[in-house]
Amino acid sequence: MGASNNAAQLPCTIGRLAPDFKTIADFRQDNGEAIRRVCREFVMLCRKLALFMEPFVAIDGSKFKAVNNHDKNFTRAKLKRRLEQIDESIELYLGQIASADRQEASVANTEAER
Repeated sequence: MGASNNAAQLPCTIGRLAPDFKTIADFRQDNGEAIRRVCREFVMLCRKLALFMEPFVAIDGSKFKAVNNHDKNFTRAKLKRRLEQIDESIELYLGQIASADRQEASVANTEAER
């Protein structure tokens, strides 16, 4: 049986069960550092595979490819700054998810009190 066949059968096997917000929030809280590392590696892999488009600048509807050789050479300091920016973006994203989890928890508690 192929992997795609197994993936198609999984929802039927587990009876379409899905974790609730608390289970997902707990998983993220318990595995935060590993999630950060995976996100960082994923961004670096996407960049390495050139999956992110090069930047374009639009002026009056005309598109010009942004080219600056100075920006395309990387020093250790530039790489370190870029990795710090990636880490900050990941932290911001995970913070937004945690905030959404807290809001969902308060809604669930309010509904449970009714």
